[in-house]
Amino acid sequence: MKLPASEAAATLPGSAEPGGAARREREQTRARYPDVDGHVERDAVRVAYEVYGDGEPTVLLLPAWSIVHSRFWKAQIPYLARHFRVVTFDGRGNGRSDRPAGAEAYSIDEFAADALAVLEATGTERATLIALSRGALWGTVLAADHPERVDGVVYIAPAVTLTSQRTERVDGAGERWLKYHKLTDDNYHEFLGFFFSQSFPEPHSTKQIEDGVGWGLGTTAQTLTDTALGAALPRSEPFEATVARVKCPTLVIHGSADRIRPHAGGAALAEATGGRLVTLEDAGHLLNARDPVKVNHLLRDFVSGAPAPAPRWMHARSRPRRALYISSPIGLGHARRDVAIADELRRLHPDLQIDWLAQHPVTRVLEERGERIHPASRWLANESAHMESESAEHDLHCFHALRRMDEILVANFMVFSDLAREEQYDLWIGDEAWELDHHLHENPELKSAAYVWLTDFVGWLPTVDGGARESFVTADYNAEMIEQIARYPRVRDRAIFVGDPDDIVDERFGDDLPAIRSWTEAHFAFPGYVTGFDPLALGQREALRAELGYAEDERVCIVSVGGSGVGASLLRRVIASFPEAKRLVPELRMIVVAGPRIDPASLPDAEGLEIRPYVHDLYRHLAACDLAVVQGGLTTAMELTANRRPFIYFPLKHHFEQNFHVRHRLERYGAGRRMDFDESPSDAIAMAIAEEIGREVRYRPVATDGAARAAALIAELV
Repeated sequence: MKLPASEAAATLPGSAEPGGAARREREQTRARYPDVDGHVERDAVRVAYEVYGDGEPTVLLLPAWSIVHSRFWKAQIPYLARHFRVVTFDGRGNGRSDRPAGAEAYSIDEFAADALAVLEATGTERATLIALSRGALWGTVLAADHPERVDGVVYIAPAVTLTSQRTERVDGAGERWLKYHKLTDDNYHEFLGFFFSQSFPEPHSTKQIEDGVGWGLGTTAQTLTDTALGAALPRSEPFEATVARVKCPTLVIHGSADRIRPHAGGAALAEATGGRLVTLEDAGHLLNARDPVKVNHLLRDFVSGAPAPAPRWMHARSRPRRALYISSPIGLGHARRDVAIADELRRLHPDLQIDWLAQHPVTRVLEERGERIHPASRWLANESAHMESESAEHDLHCFHALRRMDEILVANFMVFSDLAREEQYDLWIGDEAWELDHHLHENPELKSAAYVWLTDFVGWLPTVDGGARESFVTADYNAEMIEQIARYPRVRDRAIFVGDPDDIVDERFGDDLPAIRSWTEAHFAFPGYVTGFDPLALGQREALRAELGYAEDERVCIVSVGGSGVGASLLRRVIASFPEAKRLVPELRMIVVAGPRIDPASLPDAEGLEIRPYVHDLYRHLAACDLAVVQGGLTTAMELTANRRPFIYFPLKHHFEQNFHVRHRLERYGAGRRMDFDESPSDAIAMAIAEEIGREVRYRPVATDGAARAAALIAELV
């Protein structure tokens, strides 16, 4: 079932509580947190501000209409703060600022005075102003009245009217606009869905619309009415005259498909201020949210005065072969297979230099291997931490968690973008680097090297209890990806599925979308699974056990949940099962591996139980064990399958990849015993351990040459 974007936006889960969605949004993981925050009070109204970074010059991100607060700059703050000092504040009427009553409290001059007060409170002598929509009104007043404080102004979709004949909205929604002429508590939520669907006319804008509705719930219908009336209050000077007094450099960015403020208004403002006009074709109103990469580049270039030059240039004939490898940090499995592929690539091209753009916990594996981690990696926002913040007790709705990670993904793509802009690479490899793949397709002109995309699953799928909304959103994400590949097939020079065609689920991308398997077969190459090791190279199992310190007369059970901290609940449940499991299997030796992101000291202890931190080359221990108890991640399960070891796995609730994609693959291999966390108390786990430990298995063989085959596909591009 599909829902129109405006209707879908109006059915956000949990949005009935006024302000609730906005509060929850503020609790989500940010790509960057403020270095300083505070309030400034003016005429008994408190205005909240935040300061990021300490570079020069300073950028002041102005509030727009009070339908949103300063988090609507979330895609800009992390990037700009790496290059400049950034100050932002919640406009009165939303966020952490006060909500005074009456139209007079929301006049253009009041907002301009707030901006000046924030400059004073943050010790900012001069700043470049970034103004979106109605922010253009108070930004213009500040630049005209205090030219000594303003270095320049960037107007994004400015909500100003300078043309003699006002351009009416021509989107066919005129009657619906009239419907909301008077906002009330009864129609406010419906209005938010409508307003933000008009703000984002671009297809596949579901997340941006949801954000807008959530932020709009941070204020009320009456407050928003006051702000609309306040902006219309007469001023002592005609606005055209105020604009004429703006003498600093200006830039106007406006979408040609803006349904909120006509493009003609932005063009008129650029002409009136003598500024440059940049038109984003077929783009809507809130460009900073829907086209963040393009907007960020325009902002940086304007504030700095010129595009960032490459620090050095080398003639093509003299350049060494260089590859930049971006490995997903969500789990350690990507790191192991990526290192294996990198080793094979270097065998084929011994002169190839591989740099890694990576973050913890992937960097832990890379450091152990002596790989070169690019210094720019320090700027990456941590994706694993975000996933952990989204998890509950053995529950992670990974699709929605990924959608809510959009701020982090934009920030991390901008790190990549700066690096690709400043250094020359022959090849980019992205292993489930979602930010790289999405934003390169959104901005194909940025592609300056051969690009390889790797993944071990294709297709976002709704969970069983997700309902119509989730079915709609997952299908929308799939449809966007399909359209991107069809429109720009040149972006991906190679798309590699880590596995075989039979590993693909027998599902559709959506009700009216292609079958996942047939589409993937048409667009991907298949090197087979990449284990990162050859089981035969481990030698005899008895010798391996002796090397690792495991006695012949003990039954070894390894408990591991991978590289994130999401599995702590499972570790505790299995630990609780140990005394009963030990009674059932007296020779049992249980070793719990906390991994790189779980503090072993945070886990309960039991007599005879061993708890270890991160274990390098854990696959060797899994090959030697008599049983493993793991989460539902693909890598660990396939390592156990390749080593023909019995294992019990507990897929995370609402984790569509583990419950659909991984489960399908393991069932194809006839591997593992699946258990449900909610239906498995500690005594049930103990019984399962007793039944499975040391059991003879008959798994389908796992290919051992996947890394070499994948590298051969990639090496053709170097």
